[in-house]
Amino acid sequence: MKVHQSRWVANSGWTVRSGSEPVDAQLVLVFGATALLNRSELITEIRAKNSRALVFGCSTAGEISGTEVTDDSLVVTAIQFEHTKIHSSQASLSSGLGSEAAGEQIARGLPSTLPTGEKLNHVMVLADGLKTNGTRLVWAMANQLPTNVKITGGLAGDGPRFAETVVLTGGLAQRDMVVAVGFYGDRLEVGCSAFGGWDPFGPERLVTKSNGNILYELDGQSALALYKKYLGTQAKDLPGSALLFPLCMRTKTGETGVVRTILAVNEADQSMTFAGDMPEGSRAQLMMANFDRLISGAGKAAESSWNAAGAGAPELAVLISCVGRKLVLKQRIEEEVEAVRDELGAGTVLTGFYSYGEISPFGTGGKCELHNQTMTVIHFTEK
Repeated sequence: MKVHQSRWVANSGWTVRSGSEPVDAQLVLVFGATALLNRSELITEIRAKNSRALVFGCSTAGEISGTEVTDDSLVVTAIQFEHTKIHSSQASLSSGLGSEAAGEQIARGLPSTLPTGEKLNHVMVLADGLKTNGTRLVWAMANQLPTNVKITGGLAGDGPRFAETVVLTGGLAQRDMVVAVGFYGDRLEVGCSAFGGWDPFGPERLVTKSNGNILYELDGQSALALYKKYLGTQAKDLPGSALLFPLCMRTKTGETGVVRTILAVNEADQSMTFAGDMPEGSRAQLMMANFDRLISGAGKAAESSWNAAGAGAPELAVLISCVGRKLVLKQRIEEEVEAVRDELGAGTVLTGFYSYGEISPFGTGGKCELHNQTMTVIHFTEK
C-alpha cells in the first residue's frame, strides 16, 4: 500500500502532508468543510490528479491530517493498493428510501465475491449526517452482508451548525446520500474499534414514548422539557449545546450502553431527534465530559483496533471522532489524535474527520453499530 496525503486551505493552497511522490490511487478519501466540498472546481482538481480513483468522502465538523485538527480545509488521502480491489454502492434518501431500505440497497450493491474471485473483506460507509438513522442503516447492511464482514464509517458533519451535510458521489457533493466502499481480497487486514470516555450523571430514566430515533418521553414526562432543565441557560443553544451532554442508552441490564447525540429538537411536539434509535423500554442517562478519560479513550480505541486486526504496524488509519468531543476538548482536541498516534506509531498515516455519528464495533468481536461521542479508529494494512 502506498499513501499520499495533501491538504488545502484558503490562505496557502495545497501542501503535502505525507508521502513525497503522488500515487496511482484506486481510492481517494476527501474530508472537508461543507462549503469547500460544494466548490466544484476543487473536487474537479482532485479528480484530475487521480483519474483512476474512486473519490469518496464527506463534509465534516473538523478535518484530521497527521496529528493536526483543522477547520475549513480539505484533507485528501490518495491510496494505492497492491493486492486489494474496491467496489462502491450508493443510495439516495431523497428518492423516498428510509435509512433501513437504503442500507439494504447499499448492501445488495456490494457483491460478496468479485468476478475476478476476490471476496468482500470490509465495508466503509458515509452517510448524510442530518437525514440518516444510523441504527437502521447499519442493522440493514449487517443483515444483508456476509457475517464475517465488518462495517465502519460515519455520518457527515457540518461543524456545530447542523444546517447541511454532503457526501461525495460521482465526483459531486450531494445531500441525502449514503455511499459505501467495499474492500476485496484476503491480503488486507482491517482493525476497528470505538471508545468514549464520558461519565454518567443523574438518574437512569425509562424511555416511555419514542418512535425510532425520535424521543418524546422519559419516565412519562416530556423528554425535551426534562433535558432543558438539566441544560439550564444552555438550552437556548439547542441542538448544538446538546453535544456537551449526550445520553447513554442501553436496552438490557448489564450491557454496554451506546451514546446518543441529539440532531434536532421540535418545540411543537416536544420531541428530540437522535442519530440512532431510542427504543421504548430502554433506559437513558445523561453524560458529561471528563477530559482525561476522553483523551485516554482515543488511545484505547487505537490499541483495540490494532488488537482486532492482529497484523503488522498499520499503514493507514481513518479516525472518525464526534463533534461533541471537539466542542468539549477545544484547545486540547489534538491530544486525542496524539493519543492515537502514540499507540499506532509514527509510520501510520492518519486521516479522518469529526462527525455526527460513528459506525464501528466497540472492540474485538463486537457487533457493528452506530455510536456518538466516541473516537473510532479504522486502520488498514496490506500483507
